[in-house]
Amino acid sequence: MLGIGRRKTGIVNIRMVITEEKILSNIDKVQKLINPNSKKQIIQLEDDAYFKDLIESIKMYLIEYPKKKNFPASVYKAAYGLVEYATNQFEENTKRIEELIRQRESNIALSANLKELLNTVENKEKDWKSNVKNNAKLFGEDITEALNIIGRAKTNTSDNYNDALKLINARINNLESNLHIEIDMERIEDRSKALSYIGIEVADALKGIPTPVEIVEEEQKTFAEQEQYLADTRVDVKPSLWQRIKQSKVARALSVVFRLRLTVQDALPEGRGE
Repeated sequence: MLGIGRRKTGIVNIRMVITEEKILSNIDKVQKLINPNSKKQIIQLEDDAYFKDLIESIKMYLIEYPKKKNFPASVYKAAYGLVEYATNQFEENTKRIEELIRQRESNIALSANLKELLNTVENKEKDWKSNVKNNAKLFGEDITEALNIIGRAKTNTSDNYNDALKLINARINNLESNLHIEIDMERIEDRSKALSYIGIEVADALKGIPTPVEIVEEEQKTFAEQEQYLADTRVDVKPSLWQRIKQSKVARALSVVFRLRLTVQDALPEGRGE
């Protein structure tokens, strides 16, 4: 058990204060680990026992807290913020993966284009010069120069010819392999697994806790202000975190990555009581 005593009394339960502070510290550590700007980040979820232990401590605190109606608002708010932050980062990762996939497809198309252009130059076809000029912006000065060397060469045994050919073939291989893109994608996918892990473990445990009274009052006040703002400006209300998780690609991705189901209600849960 958590060793949780009575709260808001004349006698402060030191163990409870330390426990809450420890969980808040663990949440902060997790948030730093998934921050894309942090020096120390998740490398591989499967091998990162430290990260898993942090998540487990947060999860068990949420699940085993004995009097959930008196759940600390500070921990609830921090855990909720962690899930929201992880969801935002997951969505950004998804966009970045899509960009890298498009870049990879573009590179493959460029490699095919360069192969065809090299063949035109090597065979000294009548329009090889105009083809090289028209594609100069695609491949840059170094490749353009190498193609011109090959096109103007009287023999294919000179050092200049062979050096130019090696440069072009190296560029073709780089475009086809997309090594740097594959490395970036693997790194981002590892981060996404960690973010999904948070969504599975923390968000699901958080649903079993009723929203603390002070947070409800704060949300009601905010909602009233939004309602008034909408009445004045006719702007749609921003979707809640739970709606965003449900509607975003996180829910679909979780079932693929972990073969588990993440069920998220459309609104904050009422909790299961004590």
